Amino acid sequence: MLLVMPTTRRQFIASGTLAAAALGANDSIRAGLIGCGGRGRSLLELFQKDPSCRIVAIADVDQGRLEETRASLSPPPATYSDFRRLLDRNDIDAVIIATPDHWHAIPALQAMRSGKNVYLEKPIGHTVEEGAMLVAEAGRSGRLVEVGLQQRSGTLFADAARLIQNGTLGRISMVHCLNVWNQSDSGNLDYTILRPAHSRAHGLGRPPDAEPPVGVDYDFWLGPAPKRRFNPNRFHWNYLYFWDYSGGMVITWGVHMLDSVRQLLGLGWPSSVTASGGRHVLDDMRETPDTLVVVFDYPNLTLTCSVQHANAFPWGNPKMDHGIQIMGTKGTMLLTREGYRIVPEGENTTSIVSPASLDAGDGAHQLRFLESVRSGKPPVCGIREAHISTASLQLANISYRTGRKVFWDQARQQITGDSGASRYLTKDYRKPWSLTT
Repeated sequence: MLLVMPTTRRQFIASGTLAAAALGANDSIRAGLIGCGGRGRSLLELFQKDPSCRIVAIADVDQGRLEETRASLSPPPATYSDFRRLLDRNDIDAVIIATPDHWHAIPALQAMRSGKNVYLEKPIGHTVEEGAMLVAEAGRSGRLVEVGLQQRSGTLFADAARLIQNGTLGRISMVHCLNVWNQSDSGNLDYTILRPAHSRAHGLGRPPDAEPPVGVDYDFWLGPAPKRRFNPNRFHWNYLYFWDYSGGMVITWGVHMLDSVRQLLGLGWPSSVTASGGRHVLDDMRETPDTLVVVFDYPNLTLTCSVQHANAFPWGNPKMDHGIQIMGTKGTMLLTREGYRIVPEGENTTSIVSPASLDAGDGAHQLRFLESVRSGKPPVCGIREAHISTASLQLANISYRTGRKVFWDQARQQITGDSGASRYLTKDYRKPWSLTT
């Protein structure tokens, strides 16, 4: 299976430049939101830090969330239960998409086809094919697509990149990325750093199927996913643990970590990916593993990405549930969204700690998207870069689900010599939904 993207970087950047030509430097930007959950509402607050950004329409299949979001905005926007009615409007310059993962690609494709610029939350899609189609559509349509990998706009990560490029760590041969929670019965994780209403210290449990909540169009929520009865564990937030809707935490958290490593070290596609793990501890409904280690092979570098949800040891910062370790001949950088610390090696004796003034990117990232819409400059994290980061972790899930090492042909954009693994690059869509209509 060959996954087609624009052929040259020049074509891709040129197409992005065309997207904002109609807007002047002082023009207001009229925006619509698709997906009024927690992240969607957070994004609204961040976008409205630019007083010229006007939220004119919102859409969600959950009427409760829709009305709650509408009541928080002034003037109140138009509301839609069907995102397609929002996209039908010709007075919207940009669309913010913060839906469940299996609902990322279709609205984004339709938004570009209707002439709108897109801010798309990560991960960009549910399959490798979806990401490739988004890249191709952005090139064809000339629309700007910014992806919510906001660490690329963070002064913290830019400063870390400066130190690495200056040779502070020496030659780097190993990188570890991690996401750590303890969701077991004995877990003592401080869930105040997560979303208390959505997190369970004792796993997900096994609630019975039930009727959908009043005011929720559950069939529309399922959309392209297989038809099945409603279960609260497969709905808001916890959908992340089920293959029909997501790729699990190795993508949800891992894509932030992997994307930053790629930015810091200038990495492209991995040549091969291996993943091993399982549901070793948590006896609940989840389908994705509670323990997983992924190994990515790059030239002269080995990169791992781990998920551990039955142990919360954070590898260096007891307050954080994520992190990156970058290991070089002169020292090791321990990097989280709170800051970095460099532990020296050999004759180096001075540790380096990040200044407290540096930020992790949320806020600046959204405002830079609005500036891109006005100026036509390429986005900070465009769809091509986000596709590489997302698809690399989707290949990790393919390796886990097949039990085999996956070899990636970058030139042909396909898995080499494994038809069984290749079938996971795409998926079937429940009618009437598809990527083309």
